[in-house]
Amino acid sequence: MTLIRRASPDDSMIISGFQKKLAYETENISLDPCTVEKGVRAVFSDPAKGCYYIAEIGDIIAGSLLTTDEWSDWRNGHIIWIQSVYVLPLYRNKGVFRRLYSHIKQIVVNNPDYMGIRLYVDKTNRTALEVYRQIGMNDEHYQMFEWISS
Repeated sequence: MTLIRRASPDDSMIISGFQKKLAYETENISLDPCTVEKGVRAVFSDPAKGCYYIAEIGDIIAGSLLTTDEWSDWRNGHIIWIQSVYVLPLYRNKGVFRRLYSHIKQIVVNNPDYMGIRLYVDKTNRTALEVYRQIGMNDEHYQMFEWISS
């Protein structure tokens, strides 16, 4: 059985490890471990930055994700962004992300301050695109642009 819970600061090293694996697997980028660890710890130090959720199977942390808030003046409410999704390879295609997503969706459904969920995905990540479509998300409305300082 998969248990979904809010992550605690004790989970920060596992989450940092997941993020380093995610960057390498999806973009072939080796992240600086110190920077990632500080970035993950910053979320626990300042809840306004976001919230991590963990999927546990037995005593194994099988996956995690980060949620952040976006204020929508059009909807007079918050949109939850899902970011930094990682599931250990052994637990992929076993419903771990589906359970994490269902947990976040229930937060939105049960709180009138929330209007929806968004996430971004690399357009070449065909596996993730299919998973997101299967859980009922669509990519029909917006295209994302970015500028990132190096």
